[in-house]
Amino acid sequence: MARYTGPKTKIARKFGEAIFGDDKSFEKRNYPPGQHGNNRRRGKKSEYAIQLMEKQKAKYTYGILEKQFRNIFAKANRSKGVTGEVLLQLCESRLDNVVYRMGISPSRSGARQLVSHRHITVNGELVNIPSYTLKAGDVVGVREKSKSLKAIDDSLSANSSVYEWITWNSEKMEGNFVTVPERMQIPENIKEQLIVELYSK
Repeated sequence: MARYTGPKTKIARKFGEAIFGDDKSFEKRNYPPGQHGNNRRRGKKSEYAIQLMEKQKAKYTYGILEKQFRNIFAKANRSKGVTGEVLLQLCESRLDNVVYRMGISPSRSGARQLVSHRHITVNGELVNIPSYTLKAGDVVGVREKSKSLKAIDDSLSANSSVYEWITWNSEKMEGNFVTVPERMQIPENIKEQLIVELYSK
């Protein structure tokens, strides 16, 4: 698949924030990449450019390709709720994102790999589709044979994040996707209204 595998710091610098998590390289050079990146007299961006930038930021943050992202937006647009909020809620309900939020993997790309390689179960059944949409009450766990994986153990040990919509049982190595998070509970710095405006043109 045509998923981005290049330097993450370069992308973070493009958006002016560490969208992939802690990044020491970004902290040293938190200005846009390229020859004129540190030039403070950069031209004013158009409304379209600002909206496009926000969509790209959301796509890179959640590791979703354009076609998938467009499908998620279409689903959000058909829903009864506020389109922008539902868009982010659908992104947060993806299995790879929840595996990352639970601390089973330190990154979304790592979480996607764990799911694809059949290390993760949903309600006791193996699921290897990263984009699988979880429902409130679903139980996400580490497959029995994978519980001894050092990468998973290291990630869980280093994880200190707590989210109101997720519970984690370290003894069973499984967590509960209690409910779909409200917009105010989602920590990502994404202006979803700009994405809605972009797709609505």
